[in-house]
Amino acid sequence: MKTARVFIIMLFLIAGISSCKEEKKDSTQKTPENTEVKKSVETKKVKITLEKLEGSPAYTDAVLAMEAPTNTKIENVGEVDFNFTVNNYNLGEQTDGPNAKLLANSGKGQHIHFILNNQPYSAHYTPTFKKEIPEGVHHLVAFLSRSFHESVKNENSVVVKKLEVGKNPQDTHGLDMDAPTLIYSRPKGTYKGKDTENLLLDFFVLNTTLSKTGHKVKATINGEEFMITEWAPHIIKGLPKGKVVIQLELVDENGKLIPGAFNKVTRTVTLTE
Repeated sequence: MKTARVFIIMLFLIAGISSCKEEKKDSTQKTPENTEVKKSVETKKVKITLEKLEGSPAYTDAVLAMEAPTNTKIENVGEVDFNFTVNNYNLGEQTDGPNAKLLANSGKGQHIHFILNNQPYSAHYTPTFKKEIPEGVHHLVAFLSRSFHESVKNENSVVVKKLEVGKNPQDTHGLDMDAPTLIYSRPKGTYKGKDTENLLLDFFVLNTTLSKTGHKVKATINGEEFMITEWAPHIIKGLPKGKVVIQLELVDENGKLIPGAFNKVTRTVTLTE
């Protein structure tokens, strides 16, 4: 009787060990699958894309002209009075169309982008304003901008001037204003919340035409390269939060940088929650 009881106990122990082994085996079989799913989630990244922006009012007959200063050789260093005339375009007005909601939009409306020596622009919502201009030779590019900062691109919407300020100004740029030139405009500054989803990439090109077989603009965004073959605004999507580095280069048909003081420019913008 005792022997039979021991035998039964041994059978129960063997069954329990076998059951544990089966459970362990099942658990081991599931682990690689779970690990693969976890790995897929961890390594998934949103790809940066660059898309042509369409749907903005063209303003083909908009005109910007500079009335003052009449003399671009200015002996007195300091504040300079600027006066522009604007025709067929309303400063301070909101631009019609869906892009005002798609992109970061200025509540103050349409304006002038005033760019000195290809540095970040200042926005002006009235045609008359003062600017502090240091001594030296400066290259001014000003153009009309929609309320969401897209430039108006026609031959009459832009002003290009060389300003010589001071009694003996030195030209540190050596820029030929008649040569192919790239002027950076957007993105600029800090973007928050919904405005981080679609960033406007916009620039002005002077004295050249972009094409697939000719001059192009190479955009490098956080290390990813894009070749732009048409002078048109674009939208950058898929950017991570934090610092975003954008480099624009005006290149020839062989992809080589075209000589010029402003034809390679790098800017950093910030994206926050």
